[in-house]
Amino acid sequence: MQEEGSAILVIDAGTTSNRAMVFAPDGTVRALAQRPLTQHYPQPGRVEHDALEIWQGVLACARQAVAQAGGVDRIAAIGIANQRETVVAWDKASGAPLSRAIVWQDRRTAPACEVLRAAEREADVQAATGLILDPYFSATKMAWLLENVPEVKAAAGAGRLALGTVESWLLYKLTGGAHLSDASNASRTSLLPLAGADWDQGLCGLFGVPRGALPEICDCAGDIGMALPAWLGAPVPVTGMAGDQQAATIGQSCLAMGETKATYGTGAFVLANMGTQVPSSRHRLLATVLWQLGGERVYALEGSVFVAGSLVQWLRDSLGLIDAAAETEALARSVPDSGGVVIVPALSGLGAPHWRADARASITGLTFASTRAHLARAALETMAMQTRDLAEAFAADGATWTTLRIDGGMSANSWMAQDLADVLALPVERPDFVETTALGAGMLAGLGAGLFASLEEAGTEMGGARHTFTPAMPDAVRAARISGWERALETV
Repeated sequence: MQEEGSAILVIDAGTTSNRAMVFAPDGTVRALAQRPLTQHYPQPGRVEHDALEIWQGVLACARQAVAQAGGVDRIAAIGIANQRETVVAWDKASGAPLSRAIVWQDRRTAPACEVLRAAEREADVQAATGLILDPYFSATKMAWLLENVPEVKAAAGAGRLALGTVESWLLYKLTGGAHLSDASNASRTSLLPLAGADWDQGLCGLFGVPRGALPEICDCAGDIGMALPAWLGAPVPVTGMAGDQQAATIGQSCLAMGETKATYGTGAFVLANMGTQVPSSRHRLLATVLWQLGGERVYALEGSVFVAGSLVQWLRDSLGLIDAAAETEALARSVPDSGGVVIVPALSGLGAPHWRADARASITGLTFASTRAHLARAALETMAMQTRDLAEAFAADGATWTTLRIDGGMSANSWMAQDLADVLALPVERPDFVETTALGAGMLAGLGAGLFASLEEAGTEMGGARHTFTPAMPDAVRAARISGWERALETV
């Protein structure tokens, strides 16, 4: 295969940064560009992004990466992976955002979710969509914008309103007007039945979201749109799109039923491939679309933890305990244990399997002997404890893990990876290339552009080597850790 015209440009629109990467068909990274994304916290519990900053940052990164890779003639296709559930409202006529984007972490719609829960609608919503009633998901965010932002309400009244998640917004800007959302992202809105091909009018009515403002639902790979020549110097087809966690699952080659991955980034997200039958959970996990190809879907069970890497960021930026996230590994190794310190990182509530929007973070077990090393170690230990809670829920739903494949920025911390293996009492596999979100979007785009015949072929061609961490923790130590964690959970 010739390099000329065969590279894949991946846009990875994350929560704290936007990136662009160029992959060769063998998975080699040819270029990388990254820009931080400003976080706006206007009130407690509220998290917002500037949608125009997302677009401008993505475009700048894409142009830089394409230049590094040797020019647009090297690029065969574009893939997009994105922070999920974050909602953008824009004017279809002008293409301008009508408000700041409401980020997936935002909790402002907790009262609206409680009203629906009190009306006993959660069971119906979960049976249809695989999702519980929580501010995490997009529908209540969309309704809030319609109710509280005059510009959004006016655009809806004039028939000019476009609502979408971040991939939909980026595709609209790239193509100059295509309004589509891939099925993996659409399944995170609470408006798409897992077994249905399109938005459900009853769900739209329940949440107060106008059907006409929503994008068309498309496959995760194929002829999705064409980027305007003004952006990169020539038209380039967009041939792959998926939510970041689904993309990471694909990038980890969890392509067979039962294969499971965990991504440790801003939050932590565990997905298990459940095959082509619509799954359901009795233990407050989520069911979601993993991918859709040719109109056919593969599904996953998912456990979502809201705070992972953002806890380390909080220790650095708000408390000043560390200068860089990478320090935590050396600090954790510098002490034999956490000295009894336990952190429950409910800085934006607790996600799966607890789903407590009202929970607040706690640090317990502090004494005069506690040091920043103990706090850093406790922060890393909470990753394994939150993951163990999810493992118990997956097992109760009949999806017991035999190994766990990990990725994301935090997974580069080998102390944390070993602690996961120890607490879970399972082998933990980490790929040498941990940016599997971008890799998965690249696999989809390569498939959609005809560079590969299947996702399996894409995984074989683009995937790399792995390192395995095997459990070594004594049972008594593991039991004590679990007991201390469960006591700490009772305090939040």
